Formats: sequence, C-alpha cells, structure tokens
Amino acid sequence: MAARKKTPEFEAGLKQLEAIVTALESGSLGLDEALRAFEQGVGIARQCQQTLRAAEQRVQRVLEAEGGTVATEVFIDPGREADAE
Repeated sequence: MAARKKTPEFEAGLKQLEAIVTALESGSLGLDEALRAFEQGVGIARQCQQTLRAAEQRVQRVLEAEGGTVATEVFIDPGREADAE
C-alpha cells in the first residue's frame, strides 16, 4: 500500500516543480524569494528522483523474478517523442 501512496506524492511533487519553474522563469520573484523557491525545487526534485529510483529497482526485481535475467531497454516516452517533431 505504501507504493500506491507514493504515486500521488510524486505527481504532486512534479506539479510543485512545474509551478516553481514557471515562477522562476517569469522573473517576477525577488532575489531572496527566487533563492527560496530554487532551494525548495531542488529538495522536491531530489525526493522525486529517489521515488523514481525506488520504482526502477522494484521493476527490476519483478523482471528478475519472472525470467531470471534482466534485459534493459531505452525507454522513449511517447509524449516526449511528439515534442521532438
């Protein structure tokens, strides 16, 4: 059940990061406020990265358990593919 709870936290973290980036890019924040937002963003990014690493390890364990060997492939996000065109 803990894994299900992590997903909403991850999604919320991404939304917070998007909001922080938008605010920083707007140029409307003062220096102190921008630094606080940046520090907060770095913390959120680290938490999200940790969640992604844990998910990757979990997937790897499942793959290893099923076949005994793991084949890694490059994942291409279909949404990102459309952005590149």
